[in-house]
Amino acid sequence: MSGWISSLAKPAVCITVILMFLTTALFPLFVRQAAAQNKTLYWGSRGDEVVTVQHKLRQWGYYHGFNDGNYGSATYQAVREFQRQNGLRADGVVGPRTWAALGYGGAAASEPPDSEGDGTKTTTAGAVSSSRDITLLARVIEAEAADEPYAGKVAVGAVVLNRVSNSAFPNTLASVVYQPHAFESVSNGQINRPLTKESINAARQAMSGWDPTGGATFFWNPAKQVTPWIWSRQIIQRIGRHVFAR
Repeated sequence: MSGWISSLAKPAVCITVILMFLTTALFPLFVRQAAAQNKTLYWGSRGDEVVTVQHKLRQWGYYHGFNDGNYGSATYQAVREFQRQNGLRADGVVGPRTWAALGYGGAAASEPPDSEGDGTKTTTAGAVSSSRDITLLARVIEAEAADEPYAGKVAVGAVVLNRVSNSAFPNTLASVVYQPHAFESVSNGQINRPLTKESINAARQAMSGWDPTGGATFFWNPAKQVTPWIWSRQIIQRIGRHVFAR
């Protein structure tokens, strides 16, 4: 009887060995392929690319959660600590330079070490920094103000740029846009909707210095449910359906 049980156990052992091989040998190949496109990741991102980051950070002792593909608080803090330890801007955004530091892809050598090269360069009104900056700002405008008048679109872009230059907010365009819970369109994925020419033009004009808001750093639609705290801000302008405040 014991010999019969032993013969049954051998296939089970073989299956276990095969599964261990697949996990240890093929998983790194999977994560390399998942990161091939170097998709920019931020709080709220989901998918295989997030698993790749979690896996690597877990290997190096920065991350202690599950490799569940959800970019939440634990992943955000792990990314920021990794960035700090590697001379990167600790904004919690996994762009080209962070991907490169993790061992996936590369980044332009001419870029400063604290720049992700994906729209995270410091941006100030009056100067267009890069096409990536314009595209990122246009995505926020499209997501937050698609049905607003043109001036309202520029105004939303101006608010984002005003935050970049305000010490109360992160000091790069990408870190302002992807700051946790800062913009509903990032949380709900609307920031990835197709761009229109009008939003791109509005982004260009905002980055060229047009600020219809007069220095606002907040905006909201009074017709939608918002946190009561926002009404404590000083309202300085109303454009379309949005209220702008500082």
